[in-house]
Amino acid sequence: MSDKPGSQDSAPEGERDTRRKKILFRCWHRGMKEMDLLLGGFADAEIDGLGEDELLELEHLLTAHDQDLYAWMTGRKPLPQEWDGPLYRRIIAYHEATGPAGFTR
Repeated sequence: MSDKPGSQDSAPEGERDTRRKKILFRCWHRGMKEMDLLLGGFADAEIDGLGEDELLELEHLLTAHDQDLYAWMTGRKPLPQEWDGPLYRRIIAYHEATGPAGFTR
């Protein structure tokens, strides 16, 4: 278990709390396949280890329009300050290290 309050490191899918299940579903059902892969891939790997602040930031990111979020994540447009946060940078770093979900390097 993690030291983060409310964290459920490596919890089996059946044991995830309702909030994490909803977030995971929303990450994989964005409406734009590219965003499904970027957010869903990260969420699959990391959702169980996210603490309260990180879950709040992810929920905030999920309110962004797909086209905007994709443009920010691919560097096509500068990221507005209100969307920049530690979790956003962690998602970018995750994909720089592992590649987008569904693709192999």
